[in-house]
Amino acid sequence: MSRAISSSKSFKGRRSYESGIAAENRISADCERRGLIVSERRWRGKAGEIDLVARDGNALIFIEVKQSRTFDQAMMHLSERQVSRLYAAAEEFVANEPNGNLTEVRFDLALVNQQGEYQIIENAFA
Repeated sequence: MSRAISSSKSFKGRRSYESGIAAENRISADCERRGLIVSERRWRGKAGEIDLVARDGNALIFIEVKQSRTFDQAMMHLSERQVSRLYAAAEEFVANEPNGNLTEVRFDLALVNQQGEYQIIENAFA
């Protein structure tokens, strides 16, 4: 692989990573504006990663953030495999909560478009 191609891929990957962080920051700020407490960002367990974990009283909200040019494209980036990993990671996370598996949980999907606008779909995987 030539150095120019490698450098281009590296730049594109870095830009994508930073766009993802910016999208997560935007959603985190929205959560806090709505009175939720964001307790974890990019939490990683054995089963996978959870973008954001927010608390609403004793309830937990697991939030998957998807960013792309449009909301539809962002939605298309979510696979069934990712949803399965999210459930497994959430189960692992909840095991450490005082109420364990009895903890009230919700799974939200946050879509962020190229302009930085966002939509939050509550109970997206119900």
